[in-house]
Amino acid sequence: MPTILLTGSSRGIGAAIRTQLETRQARVIGHASAPHDAQTIGADLAEPAAPHMLWEEALDRADGEIDVLINNAGLFQANPIDRSDIEWLDAWEDTLRINLTSAAQLSRFAVRHWLERGVPGRIVHVASRAGHRGDSPAHWHYAAAKGGMLAMHKTIARAYAKDGILSFAITPGFTDTAMAGDYLASRGGAGLLADIPLGRVAEPKEIAAIAVFCALDAPASMTGATVDANGASYVR
Repeated sequence: MPTILLTGSSRGIGAAIRTQLETRQARVIGHASAPHDAQTIGADLAEPAAPHMLWEEALDRADGEIDVLINNAGLFQANPIDRSDIEWLDAWEDTLRINLTSAAQLSRFAVRHWLERGVPGRIVHVASRAGHRGDSPAHWHYAAAKGGMLAMHKTIARAYAKDGILSFAITPGFTDTAMAGDYLASRGGAGLLADIPLGRVAEPKEIAAIAVFCALDAPASMTGATVDANGASYVR
């Protein structure tokens, strides 16, 4: 089974992905903002140098061979437009760095790694429905980052398919990564559910199942695909 670098593996969707990958006997090198076990590398992706450090340490732990990268780490924090200019800009740049730039850096390291070794590889990007339909007035930055991730994913798929390097993206809608009541209350409660024909938000294990399929099982002809998982709240 492949060796997989999974960012944001300590909770929510990332933790569910890790559990399902390990059930399949994959070797998972996890990542979190701060390390909490021997299998997890601590790296603050808001820092420009962190992705390179993370990649090098993961490569060392993997004995020089990483087969799959899953870009799952993300930041979702409101950034109202009536903040001060510097507060708004700081929040914009933090979200873009964590949600997009760090994923781009890691993807670049991975593609170069596979090209230099002459071997195939896979990247799975956990994006968002927001990358297609936008988000709330307080989340311009989040939508922009996820839209950028989708454009990057498509570019990687088209550029490197000939080299056996495959790229897949997942676009979840709202996902219950906290206690259900608190989660729904913080995002509008019943009003949120009214916009989801399925009648509920996604569970982390559902998004994880798609990520594991892309990482391990998806046929090569699926490269470039974006898999929606939003309860039919946004249908393309």
